[in-house]
Amino acid sequence: MSRVLGTELRRSAAAGSALILAVVGVLLLFFAEGIGFADGWMQLAMSQRLFLAVLWPLALAAGAWQARRESRSKVAELFASTPLPVARRSVPALAVMALAVVAAYLAMSLAGAIWIFGTATYLPASFFTVMAVGALALVGAVWFGLAVGRLLPSPVTAPALSIAGLGLLLLIPALTRPHGWLALVFSPIYEMNMPGAYATVPGRVSLAQTLWMIALAATAVLLFTSTGWRPRVAALLPVVLGAALAITVMPHQNRQVTDAVDPVARELVCDGPVCVSRVHQGLLAEVAGPAKEGLTVLAKLPGGPTRVHEDTYAYPDTFPAFEADVVLLTMKVTPSGHLADEEHVTGEVVAGAFSSARECEAGFTSPAERLAAGYWLLGQAPVSTDDYDPDAGDEAVRLWEQLRQLPEAEAMNRVVALRKAALACQVRDGLFGGSPR
Repeated sequence: MSRVLGTELRRSAAAGSALILAVVGVLLLFFAEGIGFADGWMQLAMSQRLFLAVLWPLALAAGAWQARRESRSKVAELFASTPLPVARRSVPALAVMALAVVAAYLAMSLAGAIWIFGTATYLPASFFTVMAVGALALVGAVWFGLAVGRLLPSPVTAPALSIAGLGLLLLIPALTRPHGWLALVFSPIYEMNMPGAYATVPGRVSLAQTLWMIALAATAVLLFTSTGWRPRVAALLPVVLGAALAITVMPHQNRQVTDAVDPVARELVCDGPVCVSRVHQGLLAEVAGPAKEGLTVLAKLPGGPTRVHEDTYAYPDTFPAFEADVVLLTMKVTPSGHLADEEHVTGEVVAGAFSSARECEAGFTSPAERLAAGYWLLGQAPVSTDDYDPDAGDEAVRLWEQLRQLPEAEAMNRVVALRKAALACQVRDGLFGGSPR
């Protein structure tokens, strides 16, 4: 059997298909939307699933092109006259084309894995499930392409099928609206875009998608190996049963993936008083030093913060608990997987000591006030990062200059009063305003 598969691999379009899919996949992963998987492994798996928008139609076209081999070589009638059953003759083509698309998908994954291997330390089991569903989707696509290509052995079948596949993926959300959960059953790319650091795909979603992909692959195999209209009609049974079962398994609520949060990824891992989420554990060494410097500066404040925790907010409404002795630090990751703005971490920590709980009403402390007070404690001019409005940086510098002109004791009193107002959720007339009210 291995000799047969080796011969089929050399004579078929499998190797070329694998190469094309792998190259296109890697280019998409790194250049289509920037490197959006730098946070970790789940982000890599979901990014690959998103790019099935291109790979899935290409797999359809590859299968349809391969199916025309007998017609192009004018040996279809010769093979039909042999005593070997069609199903048995079809096994090598099905096997090598499936191996080709899976190998291409794994090559794409390997390229992403090499990129984040040094910084991504949290590898959830769901990563492998999401990857497996993506690979299965490609297998179903290439087998369905084989089936259509055998039924319609025309030079235009492959490109037409590819365009139709792309159009179908793009239309599924509109066709199933307002039932977004239904789109999640039939589309391997739906809700896989822009995954956050704590994103995940629920197990029931992956199970429902797996059932649908298996049903589609089974129908494709039966269509590819059938010779009469009755078997071809019967071949539709698996896809009907698979769709019904997948719809039953899928939770009937929208935004199943968009709103999903991995609680283990949000768990804190600490180096003394500095803690980051498990998904960013590989960056703890980069953030610990600057964060501890910030805590040293904050020791000047009476009852100042003594710990720094990563802000593990997750869309849409998963917030970390607010504690008076904890500064919440937003972690930003560069496309290379390392900590962004490392030189500003100390300033962000010190300024973060003047933040209020999220449930406080607007008006307690402005970004400019936080920057001015924090950088006054640091003894240097405020530096505004991308997290702040550009005008906030200019206002912070103005307030900081005013603080510098005051006697040190008076400036410290204003800074301490600002922190007390922030912790108490009390509205205050600014860093240089009156008492809290």
